[in-house]
Amino acid sequence: MSAMQQTLAATLAEIVGPDRVSIDHESLQVFGKDWTKVYEPNPAAIVFPGSIEEVQALVRLANKQQFALVPSGGRTGLSGGAVAANGEVVVAFDRMNQILDFSAVDRQVVCQPGVITEQLQQFAEDKGLFYPVDFASSGSSQIGGNVATNAGGIKVIRYGLTRDWVMGMKVVTGTGELLELNHGLVKNATGYDLRHLFIGSEGTLGFIVELTMALATPPKDPTVLVLAVDDLEATMHVLQAFQNALDICAFEFFSEKALLHVMAEKGLQRPFETVGTFYALIEFENTSEAVMESAMSVFEHCVEQGWALDGTMSQNITQARSLWRLREDISETISRFTPYKNDISVQVSKVPAFLKEVDAIVTSQYPDFEIIWFGHIGDGNVHLNILKPDALAKEEFFRQCGEVSYDIFDAVKTYGGSVSAEHGVGLLKKPYLQYSRSEAEIASMKALKLVFDPNKVMNPGKIFD
Repeated sequence: MSAMQQTLAATLAEIVGPDRVSIDHESLQVFGKDWTKVYEPNPAAIVFPGSIEEVQALVRLANKQQFALVPSGGRTGLSGGAVAANGEVVVAFDRMNQILDFSAVDRQVVCQPGVITEQLQQFAEDKGLFYPVDFASSGSSQIGGNVATNAGGIKVIRYGLTRDWVMGMKVVTGTGELLELNHGLVKNATGYDLRHLFIGSEGTLGFIVELTMALATPPKDPTVLVLAVDDLEATMHVLQAFQNALDICAFEFFSEKALLHVMAEKGLQRPFETVGTFYALIEFENTSEAVMESAMSVFEHCVEQGWALDGTMSQNITQARSLWRLREDISETISRFTPYKNDISVQVSKVPAFLKEVDAIVTSQYPDFEIIWFGHIGDGNVHLNILKPDALAKEEFFRQCGEVSYDIFDAVKTYGGSVSAEHGVGLLKKPYLQYSRSEAEIASMKALKLVFDPNKVMNPGKIFD
C-alpha cells in the first residue's frame, strides 16, 4: 500500500473509526467490484459508515479533498455500477443494516440501505405481509442497491418494479446535504417528486441512507404451471390466454439449452418427458376451486390449439418451489462460463419478432458460442447470455461480444426497446445508452447530475461520462 493510501485511510478513520476502514488487498478486491467480470477493481480504500451523519461527513470530505466515492451494497449488479476501477473510495453499507420502524396500519417498513432483500421479505412474512420484489440474488442483494438500480425480478407482471414500493427515502446528495423525500405519503401533490430521480440513479446523484417501503397482502396458495412450447409466438398466445382468464403473478420463459445446464449442474429432473424449444412458467394464486378449474381449462385449450406441447402443475408449495428452480437457478448455473449478459426489453407484443431478429444476429455472429435465452417474457424483458468457450481468453471474448452488441442494440432501437431493462447502465451499458435515450434526454440527465453533485464525486463515470 502506498503512503497516500495510508494517509487517506487515517483521514477516513477519523470519521468512522479505525476498524471501519480497509486498505488490504483482499478487501479492495472483494468490495471494489460487483458480479461483472469485465473490469478489474482498483479502489483506494473501503469505508464502512454506520450512520447518516458519517455518510454526510464522508461526502463532504470527498468534495474537500477531491476524491470519488462508489456505493457498495450486495455487489450483485450485472452492469458494473458498483465497480471502483480508478482509485475511488468505496462506501459499503453493510453496517447500516437495521429495520428501524414498522406500521401495521400503513403497511410500511422503515429500513437502512444495507438490509438484505431476503431479510425484508422475512420481516414482512413475520408480520403477515409480503414484500413482492423478488429475484435470484435476494439472499445477498441489499435494499439500497435494489432501489438505486430500480430492480425488477420475477413478479413484475403482477407487482411492478422496486420503484412501485418506495414510499419515502432519505438521501445524502453529492454536496453532503440530507434530503427527506415523501415521508411515506400515499398522496403528495407538492411539486417534483424527487425520490423518483434517485430511484435508478445508481448512486450518481447521491447515496440512499434510509428507505420507507410498502408491503402487500401475501399471495394465497401460489401455484406454478410449466409448459413446453415450440416457438415464442406460441408463448405469446399462451400468455394472452392465461391473462384473459386469471390474475397471474409471474410469466417467465427459458430455453431447452438453459434447462439442460440447470439439470446437469443442480441435479434437477426434467418437469415432464416432452422436450420443447422453450418453456413458459406461470404462477397464479389458487384462491378457489373455480380458479383451478379455469387454469386447467386454459391449459387444455393451449394444448388443443397447438400452442403448448405438454405441461405440469404444482400440487403443493414444495413442488412449486422445485419448478421455480428450473428458472431461478439458471443465472448461478451458467456463471461458471463467464457469460456476456444482455438485459434487454421491448413491448410485450413485440417480443417474438424481436427475439427472432436478435437470435439471427447472434447465431450468425457467434457460430461457435453457446447462446442461452431466458427472462421475464410477461413484461417484455429477456436475458441473452453468451457463454465463453474455455479456450478463449476473457478479454478477447468480451471484445467480440461488445462489437456485436452494436448490432443487437440497433435492433433494440428499431423496436423502441431498452438496452438495460432491470440491471442498470453502470459501465457495461454506458457505450450503448444512446440506443435507448435521445441526445436531449442524456443532456438533461447530465444537467441534473450537476445540480445534486456539482463536483462529480458520486460514482463518476457510471451511466455517462
